[in-house]
Amino acid sequence: MSILDDRIQAKGGPLFGLQCYFYSPILIDIAARLGYDSIWVEMEHGHIAFSQTADLCRIASGLGLLTMIRIPDARRENVLKAAECAPDIIDLPMANTPEIVEELVSHALYSPEGNRGFFGSSRAVRYTIDTPIVDEQRRVNRELCLMAQIETIEAVDRADEICSVPGINAIFLGPGDMSASLGVTGELNHPTVKEALERAIATAKRYGKRVAMASAASDVAYWADKGVELFYCASDVTCLKQGAQEMLDEARGAL
Repeated sequence: MSILDDRIQAKGGPLFGLQCYFYSPILIDIAARLGYDSIWVEMEHGHIAFSQTADLCRIASGLGLLTMIRIPDARRENVLKAAECAPDIIDLPMANTPEIVEELVSHALYSPEGNRGFFGSSRAVRYTIDTPIVDEQRRVNRELCLMAQIETIEAVDRADEICSVPGINAIFLGPGDMSASLGVTGELNHPTVKEALERAIATAKRYGKRVAMASAASDVAYWADKGVELFYCASDVTCLKQGAQEMLDEARGAL
């Protein structure tokens, strides 16, 4: 059972997370104090370095937050470096085929489940200070949540194959790219987008997989009813925009 499973069961309902594009320990500290459950470190579109990502994971874990890294792709160097940062979740974007998902599993999990490199000096295996390396590797294989991001119609059509890959614990829904894939870019609540995402959720549930997504706060109730269990409902950028706009509007309104 992965750490994500444990947290969802312990809370008894959906978890809520904050997406981080920037290296901001202060934001993570604030998020934890506000009651967020998770942070998502963005390495696909963001420019955060692995050294910074490792620090954010340390800080977030120390504050009791679940940590997720979205890697750029399934290349060994990206999967392995992210895994050594010791996140609770690794999310693979554009997971359109089972072959790409198998690559993620191979690089992220130790033998016999995968082919991850043998290395005993990282945070992921607790620097092997108190526990033999083989025991730490087994713990990582058990606790690390590997997530395949379903964000194109191709991935929806192959969701059975993707969810069948051994080692995959969850799927992550991407409404934005799904809307582009379906020719209705930006219309996240378009009926065809919802139908595709709901098909993916239904498939994931048949295979006993957890479901996460990025969602506007106004859409959380709808998707929670469909079975989504982890919502990333804000980001550092949206918080900055909304907070700055509200302060400006308040100041102008005072005149």
